[in-house]
Formats: sequence, C-alpha cells, structure tokens
Amino acid sequence: METALTRVWRPGWPCQVAAAMVQHRRGAADPSWRRTTRGWFRCAATPQGPSTLFVRPLSGEGVVEASAWGRGGEWALDQLPELLGALDRPPRDWAPHPVVDAALRARPHWRRAGSRLVLQDLVPTVIEQKVTGQEAFGSYRTLVLRHGSPAPGPAGERGMKVPPSNVEWSLLPSWAWLGASVDHARAGALTQVLARGDALERTLVQHPERAEEMLCAVPGIGRWTAGEVRQRALGDADAVSWFDYHVAKDFGWAVSGREFDDAEMEEFLTPWAGFRGRVVTLVRAEFGGRPRHGARMAPRRHLPDARRW
Repeated sequence: METALTRVWRPGWPCQVAAAMVQHRRGAADPSWRRTTRGWFRCAATPQGPSTLFVRPLSGEGVVEASAWGRGGEWALDQLPELLGALDRPPRDWAPHPVVDAALRARPHWRRAGSRLVLQDLVPTVIEQKVTGQEAFGSYRTLVLRHGSPAPGPAGERGMKVPPSNVEWSLLPSWAWLGASVDHARAGALTQVLARGDALERTLVQHPERAEEMLCAVPGIGRWTAGEVRQRALGDADAVSWFDYHVAKDFGWAVSGREFDDAEMEEFLTPWAGFRGRVVTLVRAEFGGRPRHGARMAPRRHLPDARRW
C-alpha cells in the first residue's frame, strides 16, 4: 500500500467534523463515502487525479487529522479546510425571529462545507432532479460502481470507489445512463452540462457570485440544481434549494405553523440575505418538517435496472 500523506489542521472554531462531512454524502450507500468508528473516508476525482481522504477529529475543540492517498491526495489535503467549512463565516448579527434564533443557538458552530469540485457535485445533483431520493442515490451508486475506479489506499480494500473524473463522465455512452435508470431528460441535461464542463468549473470557482446565472443558462438546469451545487461545491451559505418538493413546505410549517410556497419562503428570508441557506438548513434540522400523511412517492419501475428498487 502506498504511503499516506498526513496533515493536522487546527480550525479557529470548534469544527463539527461530522456535520461537515455528511454534506458530501450521496445517500447512505454512497460507495465514495463511508463513516467508521474512527473517522470518515471520502473518495474524489480531483483536478490532480483520484484521491482518498480520511478525516478524524483529535479533540473536542475541533482539531482535525487527515490522511490522503492517490495522485490527488495533496490537493485533497490542501482543500481540507474548505471541505470542513472554513470559508463560511457566520454573521454576528441576525434579524430577530424566535424560531430562527432558536435554530441558530442550537448549532452555533455549523458551517456550510464546500468541495470545490463543481462537476463532481453537479453530475449527481442532475441525477437527483425530479425523482425520489431512493431512486437518485441508487442510480448514482450504480454509475460509480460500474464506471468509477478503485479507491487509493485502505478505502480500496473496503470496496470503495472514486467517482468518474470529469472526462470519464463526459465519455459515458447514452446507454450507460439509461442502464442506471437515468431517463432521457436527465441524461440530456447531463450531456449539456458535460459539454460545458471546463467553462463551468473554471467560472464557478473563480466567480462564485455568477454561479446561479451560469448554471441556469444550461438547458435542463434550474434554480433547484443551481442551489444544490452552490451549497455542496462552493459552500455558499446563501444558497437555497428552491422548488424542492419539501423544503418550502417544511420551513413554512416550522416558522409559522403553515406550509409556504417558494415565493413566500423567499419573501420571509429577505432579512437574512447572504445567509438564507443557513437559516433554512438549521431551522429544518432543529424543528423538522410538517406532519406527513399518506404513502411516500414510489420510485418508477419502467426504466432498465429499476428492479433493484
């Protein structure tokens, strides 16, 4: 086994490693992410090549030790602070509201964590468009297991995989998407995304303020997808998952006792401009969602490989 690169990072706040690392997981069975009794494995296709990163807290004050393997290991270690939320700066003053105040007090050290891997987060986000989480996570898992590469270091011995690189995603034939139950509409959007891959990656990293504009200019990409990518790849604490099936309804129920639509949620969040995503995430985490009635939406079964549902 290759020698690991190691690094100890001392953040300037009590870093909540678990809360940061879970933001990079794509479902409970994500083959590129795993929690152990000691820490967290994350495998990624970085600009320098495949990498395995293992992160574990060393103290209750948030000191972190990380080990990395693979050609992209040094890149992964360099990005470790951002991966755990170092670029997110919670504001000192908030517009007062009893529910929002309680949610923020409950998680004062929570940070939005960014991967800085735009296409690596954009591809699974497109797969998650307009389907159940069960279906989307299953499709992504199938694609990574079939077309990813064995993880460097000890993660490979555990059967973990590095997702396809940007180039490898772009070379997948149409039948590969359909074979993982990704329908033609989402596969078409992925084709558009991957054709603009280099430009999107470069522009969004260098000019994150243009992220929503750039993403929504791609056919098949809307505000929901843009918000998800801004959260995961750029660590944008203002990004909200607009037009999600649950988010506005759950948030409205928590803050007012009734369901909101997206326009109402956007109006309510105006006083927290710059940190709207933080407010939505923490309120939902602290107070949960509205009461659910009836059966859950069923996964579709008419696509190839849908038998696994």
